[in-house]
Amino acid sequence: MFNDIRADLQAYAGDWGAQGFWAMLVYRFGRWRYTIAWGWLRKPFSLLYKILFKLTQIITGIELPCEVSLGKGFVIDHSGGIVVSGYASFGDNCRIRTGVVVGLKRVCDPCAPRFGNNVDVGAGAKVLGNIQIGNNVIIGANAVVTRDVPDNSLAVGIPAVIKPLHPLP
Repeated sequence: MFNDIRADLQAYAGDWGAQGFWAMLVYRFGRWRYTIAWGWLRKPFSLLYKILFKLTQIITGIELPCEVSLGKGFVIDHSGGIVVSGYASFGDNCRIRTGVVVGLKRVCDPCAPRFGNNVDVGAGAKVLGNIQIGNNVIIGANAVVTRDVPDNSLAVGIPAVIKPLHPLP
């Protein structure tokens, strides 16, 4: 847990005051409590996690449950209005911003998006459903993504239009 927290702090450029880092601390604590083998000992830590999760959600506006699978270098750039489904998964070096929702397309289908590595999600974007977001993808601000996005692509608009991502000259 402490190695992950050090790596998270490095991803946030050492900024202890970043609200995204606070959410990551609570996330790491929530994941760590699952490593406690004895149920009777895990229960007080689970209660503490639930309290910290709710406080973080109220203070920062970030809902990041410990059931989410996060890769290394995950960064929440700005706080407020961020909801991530516990069914979602993120690869390495992903970044999300304010107002992003990563979740279910339908309540009866509990499957959320799976993100590859190096994905940048713009402010206000909604990524919904049982979809795969490839590696090296940029999702534009306010885009609504409900279908797969291949590697090296840009997804913009409502509904999102997928365009190839051209490298800079």
